[in-house]
Amino acid sequence: MAKIGINIATGSLQQAEMIVGIDLGTTNSLVAIIHPETKMPIALKEHGTSSLVPSIVHFDEYGNASVGEVAKQYLESEPQNTIFSAKRLMGKSYNDVKNNANFFTYKVIDDNTDSLVKVQVGNQFYSPIELSSFILKELKQRAEHILKTPVTKAVITVPAYFNDAQRQATRDAGKLAGLDVLRIVNEPTAASLAYGLGLRMDEEKTIAVYDLGGGTFDVSILRITNGIFEVLSTNGDTYLGGDDFDRLIIQHWLKEKGMTEEGLHSNKQLAQTLRLIAEEAKKQLSTQEVFEMNNPLFATDNSQQTYDLRLTTYDFNALIQPLVDKTITSCVNALKDAALTTADIDTIVMVGGSTRVPAVKNAVSAFFGKPVNDTVNPDEVVALGAAVQADILAGNNKDFLLLDITPLSLGLETMGGLMDVLIPRNSKIPTKVGRQYTTYVDGQGSMRISVFQGERDLVKDNRKLAEFNLTNIPGMPAGLPKVEVNFLINADGILVVTAKELRSGVQQSIEVKPQYGLTDKQVEQMLMDSITHAKDDIQIRALVEARTEGEQILVVTEKFLTKNTTLITKEEMLATAQAMQALQLALTMEDKNLIHTKTEELNEITRPFAERAMDEAISSAMKGQNILG
Repeated sequence: MAKIGINIATGSLQQAEMIVGIDLGTTNSLVAIIHPETKMPIALKEHGTSSLVPSIVHFDEYGNASVGEVAKQYLESEPQNTIFSAKRLMGKSYNDVKNNANFFTYKVIDDNTDSLVKVQVGNQFYSPIELSSFILKELKQRAEHILKTPVTKAVITVPAYFNDAQRQATRDAGKLAGLDVLRIVNEPTAASLAYGLGLRMDEEKTIAVYDLGGGTFDVSILRITNGIFEVLSTNGDTYLGGDDFDRLIIQHWLKEKGMTEEGLHSNKQLAQTLRLIAEEAKKQLSTQEVFEMNNPLFATDNSQQTYDLRLTTYDFNALIQPLVDKTITSCVNALKDAALTTADIDTIVMVGGSTRVPAVKNAVSAFFGKPVNDTVNPDEVVALGAAVQADILAGNNKDFLLLDITPLSLGLETMGGLMDVLIPRNSKIPTKVGRQYTTYVDGQGSMRISVFQGERDLVKDNRKLAEFNLTNIPGMPAGLPKVEVNFLINADGILVVTAKELRSGVQQSIEVKPQYGLTDKQVEQMLMDSITHAKDDIQIRALVEARTEGEQILVVTEKFLTKNTTLITKEEMLATAQAMQALQLALTMEDKNLIHTKTEELNEITRPFAERAMDEAISSAMKGQNILG
């Protein structure tokens, strides 16, 4: 089969270039390549060390970051400065994660909005994108050190259920780490490629990928036809993984000692120490019948107590059985969604370190009625598959069809002149993506839709392709209109942009030729600029977003004060006015951390009387109502 020729401007690469495959995991991350001589995928590691880099970032008192094993040692001693499982926060708002906020031993900011979540360490505020970029930078440096060559291009994997915002956040993290992210690949697709599935053009297979990592679980049903992977269904739980096995062990031990989990909340150090011992117990019980640790010493309530910790495989299996059953229920649901039965599944691929637990392996095998495929190291399988995909993109796998792709990202201008990417560069075409927007001003009757092409965070640094006004939006309060913007690129590379206000049905569209008038050289220059200016761009974007958020909170607070003067004491009014003034002043500065701090302070002051107003509204709404019990 002929390969469609694609030049460097549109995403394919010269053979001499080294492209790495990266598995950016919740618990561990790693980097892999295709070995130039054996042509087999291998995970990169220093002699005598592990290929796994713990996905942990520690900040010292000066704000310097360390990553991996070095950072891991601070989990117990400095839990508030040591960030783990940042992947769980990617593309999420606080409202998305608030039910699991207790899981994190560091400060996740509750700004009570739908804006993207932030993590506070000292007086610094970090986005999950920045935190992930520290891990990616570590992987990049590790690869460069081992390969003795610069590494600037990568394929990065994400869970199949990651939405558009989470995929874009992963791309941004790569860019900030100095990597040109050529493709975002679904983890189950990568795992399949590592097993050689989908590499033969005449192959037709339906496979289940069971992925149980440290923090997340998902099962995906894939159909592979002529080298094309289609995700038929995906199911799982983003808060179920090996960490939860560890937690059950901890609860078991605490129960034996007459302690509760609540007691651990006040002692983060003890919580982390127990977490690490429980993890060790779980690993040992995969190969032996009993785990015993004599007299580990913990300080609790200023007294020193000695514990004997013991666990048998039998007890461990009984503890985790409900969670294993939960994963099997997900398998049932995934098959149901794909309209298939276990008999339709040709292969079951096992991914993630937690699949080493014999009880897990046995349960999955029993459910599907056939042995599971786990010959490739489950910790490395996703990264190895990413390396296979990278090799295909490099044009080294001559049997593989390379589909045409978009050379540069396409997006819209949003508040503050920011570029909101809808179709990232290297997306296969034809493709269609939609996203919803709303108004910022009460009664706003029109919305300007400005379409841009490029890789920079501010639209002024990108290339404007088209602009039109969506008019006749019915007058509604800010935030109420729902405007859905769709980008559709057809097989000829023509972009059709459609904007529709969903409540009223008002609609308008425009045709754009995205690649018109750009030479290969200009495309390459735009890509280079995006990498060179990544750090500045992310800082400017963070500042603009902080300002936009601060301005919105000032407007909302002012409206609230005017409406609810009777509910607020003189002292509260004075404190609020001072906090508003401080935020107003911070907005004029070039310091996003200061703006976040002042926004957070205003939130803290207004939260109590906002709750009072809510109670008041509910009680007056209930007056005279008949409630059915």
